[in-house]
Amino acid sequence: AVGNIIKRYLPILDDMERALAARPTDLPWVEGVELIYRKLQSILEAEGLKRIEAEGQIFDPNFHEAIQQEPCDGYESGQVIAVVRNGYLLGERVIRPAMVRVAK
Repeated sequence: AVGNIIKRYLPILDDMERALAARPTDLPWVEGVELIYRKLQSILEAEGLKRIEAEGQIFDPNFHEAIQQEPCDGYESGQVIAVVRNGYLLGERVIRPAMVRVAK
């Protein structure tokens, strides 16, 4: 039941991460948004949520969902090039796989 509730908050976490990645540095309210994001993240982590580390890892269908496979210098075949959407574990259970691009 907790997993289903936490899954409903993941799109909000995604939206906040995208907003912070494109944040302007000269506006005073940005610091407040960062604080809200860190607070939400710490609440979810206290419930057992952990981000799946994917970038640079070998693709594992248990933890990753490949959306694209492409040739890429500097990466081995099957290695994760980039994370498109973060994946998460709740305890040891995957509640959302990481959406990734994989080297061909």
